[in-house]
Amino acid sequence: MTTRRQQIDSERPASTPADAAGPRVLVDTAPTFTRARVAVTLFFALGGFLFAGWAVRIPAIKDQIDASEGALGVALLGVSGTAVATMLLTGRLCRRFGSRQLTIATAALLSVSVIFPPLTHSPLALGLVLLLFGVAYGGIDVAVNSVAVDLIATLRRPIMPSFHAANSIGSLSGAALGALLAPHLSPARHMLLMAPLGLAATAVGATLLMAEPVPRSTAGEPKDITESLQDVAPARRGRVLVGMFALVALCAAYCQGAMDNWVPLHITTDLAGGPGIAAAAYAAVTLALTTGRLFGTRLLERFGQTRVVLVGGLVASLGALVAALSPSLWIVILGLLTTGLGLANIFPVALARAGAIGGPSGIALASTLGYGGILLAPPSIGFLADAFGLPIAMTVIAPMVALAAVITWAAKDRGDLASPLPAG
Repeated sequence: MTTRRQQIDSERPASTPADAAGPRVLVDTAPTFTRARVAVTLFFALGGFLFAGWAVRIPAIKDQIDASEGALGVALLGVSGTAVATMLLTGRLCRRFGSRQLTIATAALLSVSVIFPPLTHSPLALGLVLLLFGVAYGGIDVAVNSVAVDLIATLRRPIMPSFHAANSIGSLSGAALGALLAPHLSPARHMLLMAPLGLAATAVGATLLMAEPVPRSTAGEPKDITESLQDVAPARRGRVLVGMFALVALCAAYCQGAMDNWVPLHITTDLAGGPGIAAAAYAAVTLALTTGRLFGTRLLERFGQTRVVLVGGLVASLGALVAALSPSLWIVILGLLTTGLGLANIFPVALARAGAIGGPSGIALASTLGYGGILLAPPSIGFLADAFGLPIAMTVIAPMVALAAVITWAAKDRGDLASPLPAG
């Protein structure tokens, strides 16, 4: 019986632009793709590692600066706000200087910028130094995803979840290290340990990534879309689909941003957990995301993106409600695990689908709206927490992830355009 993977392999064209010049090109480029994939995986992991290391120390820094939930939410806007604002600029810089170069530069900047937040003593100062952190985080996100899209186009497989799994593994490592160090080291000393680790990883990744160029994807460029479409209707359909998957990215990123910023505080404030338990709860979410994404490519090839996202969204909604409202610490952690498993592949699928349909402009729109979700999460949850309490505020995650599932279900009825993922 033919498997879905075999069916996809059999539908691939016998030759691609990369091998049009003859067998020599295939032999020469295979090692390049391996090194590039390792490098991209490393940079995805590095971003997660550094962000998680900062995130698990938010409760301690909140106490250090004596901030309310609302004031902390505004300060955290420094990360998400500048990350979103940086994305369009980074896209232009990638076109001018190269995605690989920008990936390396922003990784180095991110490694250095984690040092400064623990040195602050007021919400205003924290918000200001987080501007630099946000620039670096937003920049590396766009740059490394651009390289990832090029690799996906070259390898012709839906491997975006594997890269996001690396990000989750990095987050898990950063959260686990934070759980071990939180009872013993101040946030400042913790970040002083993480910075050189980040710079060392950047140096290794740069060596691999700059060894040879990665073929650039041309999907979504005028010659591939405008000239190949027969009339206006398919072009309009493509724009609508890109917009729908960008909205899915927004919903998924909002949920993940809410958990990144507020789960540790929910554990310490509402459930009387210590800093080590808070870091462990954050690690539980990341472990679930990692597990789901490690199996993401296999799930997508077997069941299709619609089923994976729909079922995942419903599971994550249930888990989010349990995590927000249960008075039991261990049931909350179980809810967080369920939420992470359901949420795992929604954002990678949305990003890959938008890029497969709309090319670089599709990636840009999905990334911008996605991190618009991250932009909204900290202040909206913070203000709701001031008004109704943090547990009620965190229930917002459930309808947001359910909306992502509904939009994906609606998108399948509009048809599929040039995507390596089965529609479902």
